Amino acid sequence: MHLRKISSMSSLIFILSLTILLAGCTSFSKNAADSQKNEPVVETEFLMGTIVKISIYDEVEETDSIFRKAFERISDIEERMTINEENERSEIIELNNASGKDSVKVSRDTFYVLEKGKYFSELSNGKYDITIGPLVKLWNIGTDEARVPEETEIKNTLPLVNYEELVLDKEHLSAQLNVPGMIVDLGAIAKGYAADEAARILKEEGIKHAIVNIGGNIAVLNTRTDGTPWRLGLQDPLKPRGDYMGIVMLKDQTLVTSGTYERYFESNGKRYHHILNPETGYPEENSILSVSILTKDSIDADGLSTTVFLLGLEKGIELVEELPDTEAIFITTDKKVYVSSGIDEEIFQITRDEYQLAKSGVIK
Repeated sequence: MHLRKISSMSSLIFILSLTILLAGCTSFSKNAADSQKNEPVVETEFLMGTIVKISIYDEVEETDSIFRKAFERISDIEERMTINEENERSEIIELNNASGKDSVKVSRDTFYVLEKGKYFSELSNGKYDITIGPLVKLWNIGTDEARVPEETEIKNTLPLVNYEELVLDKEHLSAQLNVPGMIVDLGAIAKGYAADEAARILKEEGIKHAIVNIGGNIAVLNTRTDGTPWRLGLQDPLKPRGDYMGIVMLKDQTLVTSGTYERYFESNGKRYHHILNPETGYPEENSILSVSILTKDSIDADGLSTTVFLLGLEKGIELVEELPDTEAIFITTDKKVYVSSGIDEEIFQITRDEYQLAKSGVIK
């Protein structure tokens, strides 16, 4: 399969910011502008530790109430699931504080996300682990307190990371951590759920053409108003934010990327990124720079992007090929691009000559 290369950004209708896409600006070619006559109505807020941007492309007389409902829903999810603040409403903080003691009643929202997190933990045999929290707190990557822990600290922390010790009771909507000191961290999955919920609200309000961007967790409604796919720039993991290496076309789908460039710090000349291996306690070291997942639900794309990154190239592609309506784009340290078998030039196009398509489908 050959992916057609394009060299101009003029055909991009929308360039998104943060985790996976380009820094915030909008670019139209003349033809794109002519076919996309209505400018979007855009609102942004800072929620879930990131910029949340919702863009509505339909001609709607009153959008204020729609935006308010969507942002309030995202805020509600954040309050229930955060671990970074002493929030009285945080059910995850309550669960973590009760580790080794009691079970905790949680909302259906929180239970659903916990259930999804444990599912991906089981799917990857612990490569992704929803109880990674103690290691996250130890490294503090992405904060001013980031540091390289002592080897003994990591060794002592590893026994606290074990998704099998998270017990979920669906009948009673309760959760329990069996070992004192365990910490559930929904950072790799909660934003995906919030994006799904925001998109659901937009649809219920009659919106047919929109983009939800929660820190790079992208959910698009249907197509552009002219019926063509949304065209999203994919971040070049070796360049500053805003430099893209390819274009991804989406129709009523979601796109989430996990990469080494997202959050990191440097110590003694070495870079440490935020995707921690729950088996070693250190940032994962493999050939992958970034993994982008395309699928229907953002919560699945969110969980899978981390899961597949930690599984590595071969096992990661094998897993993606087993899942329905799911595709992946891998960028490796040697500037090769690997894609799953369902991706062709109508879905993804490389735009930089230094990146070359290596293979598609399952690696033999």
